[in-house]
Amino acid sequence: MSTDPGTIAFYQARAPHYVLKFGKAHSYQLDPFLDRLPAGGRVLELGCGSGQDSARIAARGFIVDATDATPAMVAKANERWRVGARVMAFDELAADAAYDGVWAHASLLHCPRAALPDVLARIDRALRPGGWHFASYKLGGAVDGEGRDALGRFYNFPTHDWLAAQYAAVPGWSIVDTRFYQAGGFDNVERDWIDLIVRKA
Repeated sequence: MSTDPGTIAFYQARAPHYVLKFGKAHSYQLDPFLDRLPAGGRVLELGCGSGQDSARIAARGFIVDATDATPAMVAKANERWRVGARVMAFDELAADAAYDGVWAHASLLHCPRAALPDVLARIDRALRPGGWHFASYKLGGAVDGEGRDALGRFYNFPTHDWLAAQYAAVPGWSIVDTRFYQAGGFDNVERDWIDLIVRKA
């Protein structure tokens, strides 16, 4: 299973609060990622949350497919931005060469480690040749460090080496940019993060 029921339940219950905190400005990493894509291309967002990134993707002239596993977040994204978001879990992605880009900001970090290779394979299959993928994760300090934060949300908390190995295992993928930084979240806890930008051959 690629989604944790407790995490989905958290976002289902707290969707209005989440939107108030994060639903205004799009992610600062988004425009540089979109600049890599062909004009007017098709972009899948995994974990659209409040919908602000999907709205920016559409405003940039791309065709956006906004998805989230939490029905309340999908409803909020559509109510606020009218992006046509739909409910879809990571392991329900079954597209074949349909997207020029797959955007997963602060979403795949909730995918259990055991399920991540299958999800990455689904993303690979969904990307067109030469397509791009962005993902951000909260880093952990132990090989088996996946677990929950103080709010009960599940995280895979990968190490950099473990995460790089999962991406390197996808045939034809190249990590073209890696960025480390510190940032807070909904729990107001500063953590180490990593951004990955990957290109499919």
